[in-house]
Amino acid sequence: MKHLITAAALATAMATGALAEGQTHHVAIHVDENDPQVMNMALNNAQNVAAYYAENGDSVVIEMVAYGPGLTMLIPGKSPVEQRISAMSLEMENISFSACGNTLDAMQKKAGHDISLMEEAKITPSGVVRLIELQEQGYAYIRP
Repeated sequence: MKHLITAAALATAMATGALAEGQTHHVAIHVDENDPQVMNMALNNAQNVAAYYAENGDSVVIEMVAYGPGLTMLIPGKSPVEQRISAMSLEMENISFSACGNTLDAMQKKAGHDISLMEEAKITPSGVVRLIELQEQGYAYIRP
């Protein structure tokens, strides 16, 4: 009888998640507008999601993908959220920033010179393709 009670208690704990180790969630956040309000909302989303899952014993991997006019978010001296991105990158090891290589190339051709990106940014060949890849890997897609 003791084994039945233990098995029942184990089944209940598993069903309620009491024994479950934290789950890892994956989130892709899309930024394609040169709008400080949209950029800040995207960063708020990232911070809120990370805080929520941390409070619930889970973890989250967040990738912010910027392309088109949204790439301004990752250009030093032009980004209205530059300091915030730098601070978040130091505080949150689970966040990364992808910059669209197609957009960067187009911006550089138009400007006639190289354009630097923030050190937190990594270049991906195509922002749209990166979002597709992330969704195919099971990432939740968020567009603020």
